[in-house]
Amino acid sequence: MDIYNNSLICYNVKYMTKTSRLTNQPGTSSEKPTEVSGAKVLMLTALDTTWRAFVPTIGGLFLGIGIDKWFGIVPFGTIGCMVLGFVLSAVLIARQLISVKRSKIN
Repeated sequence: MDIYNNSLICYNVKYMTKTSRLTNQPGTSSEKPTEVSGAKVLMLTALDTTWRAFVPTIGGLFLGIGIDKWFGIVPFGTIGCMVLGFVLSAVLIARQLISVKRSKIN
């Protein structure tokens, strides 16, 4: 008996178990794994963390320089915007770490 889900993937009830394996014996599937490799996951995580660390800080630097030139308040605009960029980076990275911890728990 075949069962179809909303994604139009056919599952054969004969091979379905309570685990996520589709075969009776683990490791005997002839299909290639569709999961992302460990190296790719590490690279994507590093890139995700990198933009969270540098974009707000460098953006704050350039925004501060622009505010300093616009209003003539050197160096207060640059210092203030860099501090805000650093705080925003810390918040973004903390939220990323919290989401990773939640996904490991689930």
